[in-house]
Amino acid sequence: MKKLIGIILIAASLAACNNKYKASSDERADSIKMMKDSLKLDSFKRAEVAKTEAKKEAAARPVIVNHYSTTQAAPVEHRKGWSSAAKGAVIGGVAGAGAGALIDKKTGRGAIVGAAAGAGAGYLIGRGKDKKTGRAN
Repeated sequence: MKKLIGIILIAASLAACNNKYKASSDERADSIKMMKDSLKLDSFKRAEVAKTEAKKEAAARPVIVNHYSTTQAAPVEHRKGWSSAAKGAVIGGVAGAGAGALIDKKTGRGAIVGAAAGAGAGYLIGRGKDKKTGRAN
C-alpha cells in the first residue's frame, strides 16, 4: 500500500510538471510589443530623472560675483565609527578563526590560517561597500 501511494504521488508530480501550453504567434507578438513599450517607458523615466538631477546640480553651483563666491564652502565632515572594511575584516577574522579551529585538528594552526583568510576576505568585501557609499576613494 505504501509503495502504491508513493508511485501515485511520483506519477502525479511528474504529470503536473508537464506543461503542454504553447502560446500562439499572435500572443507572442503581443507580448513582444508590450515588452518594447515598457522598455520605452523606462527609458523616458530615466531621462526625466537625469534632467531633474542636472537641474539640481546647476542650482547647487556657486555664483561668482567680483571673483568671490556667494555660497559658503561646507565644512568637511569627519566620519565617525568603523568603516565597512574594518568591520568586514574583524567579522571575517573571527569567523575564519572559528572555522579553522573546527576544520583543522591542530586548533592553533587552523585558527590562525582561518583568521588570516577570513580577515582578508572580509576586508575586500567591506572595501567594496565603502567604495559604493563613497567613504573610500
